[in-house]
Amino acid sequence: MKLFTIIFLVITVSIFGEEKKATFSGGCFWCMEAPFEKIDGVIKVISGYTGGLAPNPSYEQVSSGKTGHLESVQVFYNPAKVSYEKLLYIFWRNIDPTDDGGQFVDRGEQYSTAIFYHDEEQKLIAEKSKIELGKKKIFDKAIVTPIRKAMVFYPAEDYHQDYYKKNPIRYNYYRYRSGRDQFLEKVWKK
Repeated sequence: MKLFTIIFLVITVSIFGEEKKATFSGGCFWCMEAPFEKIDGVIKVISGYTGGLAPNPSYEQVSSGKTGHLESVQVFYNPAKVSYEKLLYIFWRNIDPTDDGGQFVDRGEQYSTAIFYHDEEQKLIAEKSKIELGKKKIFDKAIVTPIRKAMVFYPAEDYHQDYYKKNPIRYNYYRYRSGRDQFLEKVWKK
């Protein structure tokens, strides 16, 4: 039986690739799930909290701005189908990396941006992508999104998961009213 299990695991990894994870903070996690979930090779995206020290924080605690946690998404992906570079490409094109006070209508540290790396390779790739984005002079201000070592990630409450699917009317209204779409369209039309 053990030999069968080992053979099955080897075949599974060779066919489907090894699952890896990436963690990003881009303001409201509702707005960050959808862009990543649409990418071929992304297995799942979980909304949650990371970056602070408070254990098992609730949405109410994080939104108070007193936990040090940021609303974040953890992206599980197959690196044989989608690269970490592609995930960074998606991340940069869904945030305002020049705003260190939050994102769009959502203000406070808990809505600020960050890339949380899980290994040295991700750190180097993230740093390189940030430098390259800065060289393109797309933004009028400096890119302030920090690149930080991954910390414990706490999944958000169930009602936050896949919010854009469960509540499409409310999600689309929030997203439009937040100013995110207008900003992204203006910046990336260039």
